[in-house]
Amino acid sequence: MASDHYFSPQPESEFRPRKLTVSLLGRVRSLTTAGGVFSPDRIDLGTQTLLTHVPPPPPDGQLLDLGCGWGPIALTMALQSPKATVWAVDVNERALELTRQNAQALGARNVRACRPEEVPAELRFRTIWSNPPIRVGKNELHDLLTSWLPRLEERRDGYLVVQRNLGADSLHRWLEASLPKGFSTTRNATSKGYRVLRVRNNQAG
Repeated sequence: MASDHYFSPQPESEFRPRKLTVSLLGRVRSLTTAGGVFSPDRIDLGTQTLLTHVPPPPPDGQLLDLGCGWGPIALTMALQSPKATVWAVDVNERALELTRQNAQALGARNVRACRPEEVPAELRFRTIWSNPPIRVGKNELHDLLTSWLPRLEERRDGYLVVQRNLGADSLHRWLEASLPKGFSTTRNATSKGYRVLRVRNNQAG
């Protein structure tokens, strides 16, 4: 259906969960996915590229997966940093439910899957990892990024993966021009048609 997108709050298709076997952190994991969420049949190439080209997440503090889908980024962060709290944020209720199920299956009790408005406004993040929803539209995407990226803690980095053919370089320029003073955006990696952009809060307390 036209309204049944991965960025729909309530997908209209019937909820039919199914098992999916994937590799996370070098181990085969049995997780749950379903239609009506982003890339339900596999870990998409963009997410794979991001996970390959980011440093390990901070060991503690508040970490953010922005646009979590069924959870591969948030689960990776949670497994690598069990003392951290990983906020898995999405507008899609089905994606959030799948992320909760998958976190429970992996014993990742440090995952908090929730809608954007459920994240306390005062929270700041030690890192942000995101495969952002490019297809939601430019205005919505820009609003999303300018709402969340400035919430990086001082002297901390966030990482975005964007397909080159879907405007990675123009988004890079826009971030440089639009984020608050003290933030910088650099290209961290290029692989398989994707750019991994590093956004850094250079401000010091």
